[in-house]
Amino acid sequence: MEDRTERKLIFSVNGERFELSSIDPSTTLLEFLRCRTRYKSVKLGCGEGGCGACVVLLSKYDPVLDQVVDFTVSSCLTLLCSLHGCSITTSEGLGNSKDGFHTIHQRFAGFHASQCGFCTPGMCMSLFSALHNSKKSPRPDPSPGFSKLTVSEAEKAIVGNLCRCTGYRSIADACKSFAADVDLEDLGLNCFWRKEENMDANAKLSKLPLYTHSDQICSFPKFLKQEIKSKTLIYSNGYSWYSPVSVQELQSLLETDEAENGTKVKLVVGNTGVSYYKEPEKYNMYVDLTHIPELSMIRKDSKGIEIGAAVTISKVIQVLKEEREGGLHSNREMIFKKVADHMDKVASEYIRNTASLGGNLVMAQKNHFPSDIATILLAMDSTIVMQTGSKRLEITLEEFLQGPLFNSKTVLLSVRIPSWESERRVSSEIKTKMLFETFRAAPRPLGNALPYLNAAFLAQVSTCENSHHIILENIHLAFGAYGSKLATRVRKVEEFLAGKLLSYNILFEAISLLKATVVPEKGTSYPAYRTSLAVGFLFDFLHQLVEADADIPSGGLNGFVYALPNKFSGPESSNFHIRRPALLSSAKQVVEVNREYHPIGDPTKKAGAEIQASGEAVYVDDITSPKDCLYGSFIYSTRALARVKDIKLKSTPVPYGIVGIISYKDIPEGGENIGTRTIFNSEPLFADDITQYAGQPLALVVADTQKHADMAANSAVIDYDTEDLGSPILSVEEAVERSSFFEVPPFINPKQIGDFSKGMMEADHKILSAQIKLGSQYYFYMETQTALAVPDEDNCMVVYSSTQCPENAQIVIARCLGVPNHNIQVITRRVGGGFGGKAIRAIPANLQAVNLSASSYYVPEFASMKYLNYGAAVSEVEVDLLTGGTTILRTDIIYDCGQSLNPAVDLGQIEGAFVQGIGFFMLEEYLSNSDGLVVSDGTWTYKIPTIDTIPKQFNVEILNSGHHQKRVLSSKASGEPPLLLAVSVHCATRSAIREARKELFSLHKLEGSHSMFQLDVPATMPVVKELCGLDNVERYLENLLSHQ
Repeated sequence: MEDRTERKLIFSVNGERFELSSIDPSTTLLEFLRCRTRYKSVKLGCGEGGCGACVVLLSKYDPVLDQVVDFTVSSCLTLLCSLHGCSITTSEGLGNSKDGFHTIHQRFAGFHASQCGFCTPGMCMSLFSALHNSKKSPRPDPSPGFSKLTVSEAEKAIVGNLCRCTGYRSIADACKSFAADVDLEDLGLNCFWRKEENMDANAKLSKLPLYTHSDQICSFPKFLKQEIKSKTLIYSNGYSWYSPVSVQELQSLLETDEAENGTKVKLVVGNTGVSYYKEPEKYNMYVDLTHIPELSMIRKDSKGIEIGAAVTISKVIQVLKEEREGGLHSNREMIFKKVADHMDKVASEYIRNTASLGGNLVMAQKNHFPSDIATILLAMDSTIVMQTGSKRLEITLEEFLQGPLFNSKTVLLSVRIPSWESERRVSSEIKTKMLFETFRAAPRPLGNALPYLNAAFLAQVSTCENSHHIILENIHLAFGAYGSKLATRVRKVEEFLAGKLLSYNILFEAISLLKATVVPEKGTSYPAYRTSLAVGFLFDFLHQLVEADADIPSGGLNGFVYALPNKFSGPESSNFHIRRPALLSSAKQVVEVNREYHPIGDPTKKAGAEIQASGEAVYVDDITSPKDCLYGSFIYSTRALARVKDIKLKSTPVPYGIVGIISYKDIPEGGENIGTRTIFNSEPLFADDITQYAGQPLALVVADTQKHADMAANSAVIDYDTEDLGSPILSVEEAVERSSFFEVPPFINPKQIGDFSKGMMEADHKILSAQIKLGSQYYFYMETQTALAVPDEDNCMVVYSSTQCPENAQIVIARCLGVPNHNIQVITRRVGGGFGGKAIRAIPANLQAVNLSASSYYVPEFASMKYLNYGAAVSEVEVDLLTGGTTILRTDIIYDCGQSLNPAVDLGQIEGAFVQGIGFFMLEEYLSNSDGLVVSDGTWTYKIPTIDTIPKQFNVEILNSGHHQKRVLSSKASGEPPLLLAVSVHCATRSAIREARKELFSLHKLEGSHSMFQLDVPATMPVVKELCGLDNVERYLENLLSHQ
């Protein structure tokens, strides 16, 4: 047991040394950087490691290998105390306005890859990490101006980073400009060269900000090497942080009085688990496992690989890929490669870089986390080595998952992944081989998305050279994440298939048995869909082995052509399950530049784009808080139409740092309970005694720090009473039924164009009845709503706000406080994304605004506020009939911007709005519970598009439609209207479904119409799959059997 002498925490940020003797162990790196340093490029977005806005580069020195390891981390999850002896690099550390911008900053700016700019520093750090680490690759040195990255790797570098503005195409171009194999001709609109200039590649390269492959940014200062051997032991206000260096020391620590007396103990590696399982309260004792060699070891032998529990998932992927490069055993290579490839799809790289293998499995066992890794390792008969006290034992992963819940006194030491025999001959005529495959169906192909179902199959098959008949000697079938608490092996199906000569009849029976076995628990969303995925994946694994003339490929199933046997003709027998790269995008932009008002009309770089990339651009939350500043966090109602009897905080007495709780009762005399003004009416700042809707603010917790305020608000317990209040209106249908309507102001009613009734009467085809049902979409701006209020002299106040309409905020604040409007000054410098979400309730202020335009130049009319936009889009999609996954192969857009003032801005608006529309029509489920409370409230549950979900080919033409008298210099607004053009993706998906249904109905003689169906919005994977047929595999097999 180490002595209790307190030691200092030493680390660096951008080369600057920091030394702390006392720090709250629950403090994250993000908190420290934003509150105690001048580096504000690290943004607080989601706060759960799902958006990438807080990504930084972490560098560690390995004294054994005498080398520095660099990797990205999510600073909102990384605990500061875990960084002893480490170095942090932020986007300011790459370059800045004082020392000169980094090439990444310059190219992001020049390729118009930064709009609101809030996400840009995190993007830059993800790309920098990829570039920096590519230097260590054994690949040949690239041509001058390029890196060792490939185009695919450059795109993949930012897979985990979210952007709501750009549509990703311009960001992809900025990243690809560094790739060794890039064709500069394929890069889109930029400020470095013009398409019409017809430059050759060398001329274009000379125009790009220079990137030198040998450029060295010191990510790890020399002075830190002296601190490596020292250990951290931190005490702070009753909280402690320990860093044991052996399993024995760890066990002693867990058996001390401090750990025994009701102390909450947290074992820490990467702390990534809190991204999913939130921790409303602090732990008393933190134990860092990363300094224990036995938990970080990796051992290889002929029997397999043993990996320490604290080894990160990224390191596991690297080790498994190195195994492949070693080329020891063909089956071992094949299996480990596929495991690594699957793990590469799980979470984002900056999460995998710190998330541990053992932590993932413990969450699967203890919290029933829907782990992909648990499912894969289960299929491989992996084992777990664990220790409780002095007792050490090895058990199967299956026993571990199904055993007693893991506790803080038990330590998971390592995971053993066995090797499997290479190809062998049983006799001169019979040979056996191992086949392995993993499967995953998730809302996104890559990154932070929990699967609907995951699976891993390992089979030993034998074939006779004379007959080519395939016998399934043995098979492991593991399924997880489908609505069961744990990943499971389906033993009944395994036993049924073992020793069988494969045939379609056997496959059909196995699938029937599987359907009865893989059954989601009650309350699981899309249960039938998840079961159909299990059926589809097993079919995909086995159906190609059924044909008597099939050969077992040397590389496993990937050696086969992914097509159904030709024994049965028709489109249905073409391609069920699609396997294509998730990335590799291309694009083309056609822009006709208007020279009449040159330089107006040229594609111009956004002012301040470089400082947005470097992180120097100041957003509201970046403003340094004044001395003795207080912080607020709302307590929200979880019930609609309910009487609030009492609000209490869980902790008693009042938690540390809490100053008070403000409600409608605390509004100053003469002020109003008003929080917003809308086009319909005003809305209260706080609910009074009765809530109007779930999610309505009830009160504001005020504390000395934002962290204390948030923790207190999250711990609030609300006592409701609904007696004699009736039921709330929670849907449009209920509102219509109960005649609850808003009065729509006449000015927003659309002007009728043409005679609708006459047109319908003269039409060849008439709509007899129709229903269109569209859900809601969350704005998902990256910068959360933020404000800083500073009292000023003479009863005035200065408010720094992230609102899109400061004039409306001024009026509302003044009315709430009961002071004249001129006493309130609202300042909005920049907004980190809004899309109307920070302005939609400000329309009345716009209508009452004073006309301050210079009338001798232009007199604006109210009609000019209305868009007169014209555009068209056509999209091509591919639908996976086994999963319902939709891949957008190509989109072509033509959009009328009048005479564009800045084509770069309009192009970014068009692409960004269209991709946001993809989210609305295809991905983003805005779900609420039975009380009307929105439950899709974070990056885990609400999925906006990412770089791997945009069109593979994304072409946009900006139409210069000539002179428009009532438009400024003939320019039309672009804004959000292109969002609606994404309906082309929805329509293309509908057409693909129609063709699939046509085949299904025709071949199986089904009743009804294949062309009459409702495709919901969003058209998510379960929705598409259900319309294509949840039982299409079974029907296909039935058809085959009937024709034999």
